[in-house]
Amino acid sequence: MLSLLRPLLAICPYLLLLLPGRHCRILGYNNGFHYQDISNGNGNGEIYFNGVRLHVESPQPSVSAMRGSSVTLPCHYHYEPELATPRRTRVKWSWLPANTITAPVSPEAFARETEVMVAMGNRHRSYGSFRGRVRLRRSAPGDMSLVINELQLNDTGRYRCEVIDGLEDESVTVELELRGVVFPYYSQKGRYHFNFFGAHQACQDQDATLATFEQLFTAWEEGLDWCNAGWLADGTVQYPITVPRDGCGGEDLAPGLRTYGQRHQLLHRYDAFCFSASVKGTAYFLKQPTKLNFTEAVQACASDGSQIAKVGQLYAAWRLMGLDRCDAGWLADGSVRYPITKPRANCGPLQPGVRSFGFPPPYLKFGVYCYR
Repeated sequence: MLSLLRPLLAICPYLLLLLPGRHCRILGYNNGFHYQDISNGNGNGEIYFNGVRLHVESPQPSVSAMRGSSVTLPCHYHYEPELATPRRTRVKWSWLPANTITAPVSPEAFARETEVMVAMGNRHRSYGSFRGRVRLRRSAPGDMSLVINELQLNDTGRYRCEVIDGLEDESVTVELELRGVVFPYYSQKGRYHFNFFGAHQACQDQDATLATFEQLFTAWEEGLDWCNAGWLADGTVQYPITVPRDGCGGEDLAPGLRTYGQRHQLLHRYDAFCFSASVKGTAYFLKQPTKLNFTEAVQACASDGSQIAKVGQLYAAWRLMGLDRCDAGWLADGSVRYPITKPRANCGPLQPGVRSFGFPPPYLKFGVYCYR
């Protein structure tokens, strides 16, 4: 029994300041569990838990959703054997952003997790960019599922649901992915002009983020083939090849992601692979009686109560909303593109995609894609 008291004896000096009369007294404590001392003279003073067991589970190890929507990350807990009366538990949701995830989960990863929400009973607190956007679903006893509203591009990653009850502490993780589209992006100056930070900013300017390895891999599985290397969110430089050929790793190399590994984020320069999931607004081709130069295109969208569309918005409208238009139009970065979901004659290659004319001189005349 002495081994059970050691933790409490160790804290007695601190309790002396709190207890009347300054006598060290061990207060009775009972959390409803049964513990058995199994030290048996081995000197370790170990305590073995052999009573009610806390289980934390998720029926879905991964969840995907669209930007701007609401999503629920499932998490449920229960006891074995079942308790006759409910207990007071504490739940903590934390988050590891997608660009910092390494598999398998390591102790170092826990240290990098950011708190999303902490709740006990009816009291809760949310943190950072999640403040005011998250809540617990609580649809049934033991339901600690996290509801995230107004889903943002940077919300992707691994979420941990941790339930704490006295000495019991169990958790489960759920991956959150956004349904979106990966697209290669290069500078107006030409190929390979972005360092890592320039690539990050370039994607943001187009209402997108740097793609993760998982997002690029999925895009490759879906047919993305691009022979220019680009930055990813983890600081690596890679490119996807579905048809091996000279100049792209060689004909003898199997299809897949070619990688340059980690590169110097300030000195080395490449293109970027961006990820967009913009579906809150609407991208559309603005019908005009005549073609427009770039300045006129910007003004035309403003006169229509919208703004000229960004590249990420056009890609998302093509991929997620089925936008199909065989008319070349200006975009906000000064490029000219058009989206095709149903390939046909005089509308580019036989595969669906967003066709690009690059960055023509701004005085040339085309249509325009707007966004509202």
